Amino acid sequence: MRPVGFPEKQGLYDPQFEHDACGIGFVVNIKGEKSHKIVQQGIEILLNLEHRGACGCEANTGDGAGILLQMPDRFFRKICTDLNITLPESKNYAVGSVFLPPDKNQREAIEKVCEKIIEQEGQTFLGWRTIPTDNSTLGKTAVSCEPHMRHLFIKRNEKIKDDIEFERKLYVIRKLCDSAIRYAGMKGGQYFYVASMSYKTIVYKGMLTTDQLEKYYSDLLDPDVISAL
Repeated sequence: MRPVGFPEKQGLYDPQFEHDACGIGFVVNIKGEKSHKIVQQGIEILLNLEHRGACGCEANTGDGAGILLQMPDRFFRKICTDLNITLPESKNYAVGSVFLPPDKNQREAIEKVCEKIIEQEGQTFLGWRTIPTDNSTLGKTAVSCEPHMRHLFIKRNEKIKDDIEFERKLYVIRKLCDSAIRYAGMKGGQYFYVASMSYKTIVYKGMLTTDQLEKYYSDLLDPDVISAL
């Protein structure tokens, strides 16, 4: 007996698997061709999922919105030139999207811990980049707990030949950083959060409503930010 209000079982569809969930959309180029258009379409999907999000006591404070992309290698090579960061070949470096405390001294102390853990795990720390953000559309609640957001660049150890092994190493680094900072009670550690750390993908997200994402992160408007999904 199927749940009331759902279609009958057909093909790959089975009404018994229907359930409530947060809103999510997925767009992909089936030929794997990367473009900025895919990024724009991903944002369009997000805007059309506004009914699955939520806001708090303020209409301009959301409970979270974001986007996952393939690594925009061309974009990062362009911006890292100005930062004096030399990136190795694609897949031989990773980028972490890291939330940090607004306080400069607390932030620098936490960054040093991250850098030390990266080196201890046999990888090479390449540098930090402050992510351009614009909080002018955010509500007071969101601004009151807004972290300082930075990209962290990590070079892959040449001894790691397998891509998946590198991804596992990045997971270990991420968890060690959590333990040494957030869960060890470092000052400002409550702000510390790694939204993503990978050589394959990157995440832009925050305490945002769906229409605030691209306004908050100007990176998403750059034509060199391309992805196939």
